[in-house]
Amino acid sequence: MAKLRLDQLNGALRKRLAPVYLISGDEPLLVQEACDLIRAAARQNGFTERELHHAEPNFDWDQLLTSANSLSLFAERKILEVRIDNGKPGDKGGKALTSFCERPPEDTLLLVIMPKLDGSSQRSKWFKAVEKVADFVQIWPIAAPQLPRWIDQRIQQAGMSASRDAIEMLAARIEGNLLAAAQEIEKLKLIAIDGQISAEMIAGAVADSARFDVFSLIDKALHGDARAAVRTLQGLKGEGTDATVILWALAREIRTLIQISHAMQQGQAFDRAAKSAGVWDKRKPLVQAATRRLKLTQLQMLLRKANGIDKAIKGLRNADAWDELMDLTLNLSGTFSLSPSVQKLTLAIT
Repeated sequence: MAKLRLDQLNGALRKRLAPVYLISGDEPLLVQEACDLIRAAARQNGFTERELHHAEPNFDWDQLLTSANSLSLFAERKILEVRIDNGKPGDKGGKALTSFCERPPEDTLLLVIMPKLDGSSQRSKWFKAVEKVADFVQIWPIAAPQLPRWIDQRIQQAGMSASRDAIEMLAARIEGNLLAAAQEIEKLKLIAIDGQISAEMIAGAVADSARFDVFSLIDKALHGDARAAVRTLQGLKGEGTDATVILWALAREIRTLIQISHAMQQGQAFDRAAKSAGVWDKRKPLVQAATRRLKLTQLQMLLRKANGIDKAIKGLRNADAWDELMDLTLNLSGTFSLSPSVQKLTLAIT
């Protein structure tokens, strides 16, 4: 079996078709595009029929082998596509995949799509049987530092060019959602003048969502602007934004600050610690200001507070989640009211 990166797949398909392809990854857009490449190459080689199976818990794996060994009434060759959403084929699925790979039918191409496979799965008997005949494409997520480059490449593939500010603005707006980025680039193709994309064009054309407003709340808190942060929080509440979404964003930022602060205590420079934590260059001043304002012990108390809010949202504590989100936002902004004793008493009472 050949182990391929996504950028190697197209070249490999031009040379030959493997009898089996295993696509593994957690990034929907990239997984979909890998599958599209395989299907297109297969169609060019006469695999004109496609049969899709979703291997859910009660899936009958005998269907797979029966279909593989049966002649099609409509095409000489077919693609047999199996989606295993939980990444675990189980004993029956493992045996079926092993059986198929021992004697792959010449008129059938098997395409198996799964989430990211862990080490134990790649040591399993079924995987070892598959890897003897399959091309394995493992899709890795695009890390935050690589996202601007990925966006730039997509824009160039669409026949356009963008300024650095425009690319960074789009990266900030889509917050790692590659599917959203691809959709926004398609929209920009309709309005770009001479294929040029500017930051002003991004600001006017790319839709802001409540999700972006949540991150706007975070930035205002990091900046230490408690009044603006509270106003944004109240606006999100009035718009019906789920408290869980806001808590997730606040807790994520607090964890990032804890990671950076801990690294700095160990002697790392801020820039290196921020890069390791996946902080965008344009957000570094905000994050650095927050690490100067908030001590590591204070951040750890804020994270405990966030855990308590999570319990309140789930009904496990008798407390108003929105009031506590307000308190958490104020404290992150620098209006600090928590101390170890107060925090312990609050969680004990409620």
